[in-house]
Amino acid sequence: MQLEFEQHAQKLGYQSQTAIQTAVFEPLVNGNSVLGIAPTGSGKTVAFTVPLLERVVPGEFTQLIVLEPTAELASQTSQVMADWAKVTDVAVLSLLGGANIKRQVEKLKGHPEVVVGTPGRILNLIELGKLKVNRVTTIVVDEADNLLNEDSFDQVRSIVDHAPTDVQLGFFSATTNQVLNELNKWFIPTVSTFDVRDIDDTQGEVQHQSLVVSNGKKSQMLIRLLHQPKFKALVFFNQTATLEKTASFLRHNHVAVGKLTADQRQTARQKAISDFRKGKLRLLLTTDVAARGMDIAELPTVINYDLPNDERLYVHRSGRTGRMGHSGQVINFGDDHDLRDLKRLIKGAGYELVKVYFTNNQLTTTRPQSNGKVDTTNTPKTTKVTTSSQTGNKADTFTKAAAAPKRKRTESAKTVTPTVPTKKKHNKKHSKRKGMRHKREQSK
Repeated sequence: MQLEFEQHAQKLGYQSQTAIQTAVFEPLVNGNSVLGIAPTGSGKTVAFTVPLLERVVPGEFTQLIVLEPTAELASQTSQVMADWAKVTDVAVLSLLGGANIKRQVEKLKGHPEVVVGTPGRILNLIELGKLKVNRVTTIVVDEADNLLNEDSFDQVRSIVDHAPTDVQLGFFSATTNQVLNELNKWFIPTVSTFDVRDIDDTQGEVQHQSLVVSNGKKSQMLIRLLHQPKFKALVFFNQTATLEKTASFLRHNHVAVGKLTADQRQTARQKAISDFRKGKLRLLLTTDVAARGMDIAELPTVINYDLPNDERLYVHRSGRTGRMGHSGQVINFGDDHDLRDLKRLIKGAGYELVKVYFTNNQLTTTRPQSNGKVDTTNTPKTTKVTTSSQTGNKADTFTKAAAAPKRKRTESAKTVTPTVPTKKKHNKKHSKRKGMRHKREQSK
């Protein structure tokens, strides 16, 4: 079986396993429960797909359940798993919230060996008795740091509780939280942790940039950035209302734009993602929930229209670019105060913000100049003073206002300027009667 998977990997262009794929392969094949932590875009889906499909027996009931936080990610994961499942002649079914539940019930009658879906829909079908889990051997919780939060934590635990006691568990995430650090407290199987973030080499070079933009100018800046050739960006918002307002502004200015929100229909979200991947749209506006785990090949730019207030959110947002060795950039909008706060927020994650400016229709790290000189309008004249540091080769510089030396006033320096009488200006504001009276006085 492993040989068939290796041959399929070669057809797909895989040259070698990533760090997370190597770390969890043997434990998953042996039936052990694991927590796999690796950067976004490092191949976590394949990391659990291949070893777990080797454990699935074709022709039996549902044996593997994969939980995803969003319908888009569930659909994406099911497509990846279905492609690999062809090797073993195993059926993969996606169960998405918001989709027609009657059709899903009909498809479940075919007893698919693998089910991928959102926790709410899967739990609903289990409680209705339509999804049988008595033969389930493995449950995978993908994007675990998001699914094991206060909104969906109970749903995940209920699904696990419905399965057999000895069920194998697989948790995968790009970041950790308190629940992930205490998995053995909440779940029966012993979970072994494999954190490969320090040794993973799949991430390309990503530049993290700060661009000073006031709130009222952010939408206009998006249009200006489009002046750059081949510019394409996934734009993150904290609030749906701001996203909708920005989308309306862009469309009013004849900019084709897509959007992803939680209240959209599934077909509308899928079309927006498809058009963005194909290049029909250069801007895709989204919230964190809608874009969770989204995989867009070679995405060049992520824009934080609204800055995240959580380090984990920043990690997940920036992880949309720079995947599988490709380079990328993250542009953060905000004023000086907000960008300073962001710099402190993400410093612990190892990110360094570089200040950039937009001038001549391009981003640059060089401060914009006017006529080849620094704009000194309304600023005092300065002179540059350099002092050498005793502890290094660098020079410390500072500026001080240049002041001309005062001259001592003496009597000999006094000059007298003759007073020249000036001609009194004629007051143009006069009435017609005044003009006529002046004329009569001249005639006398």
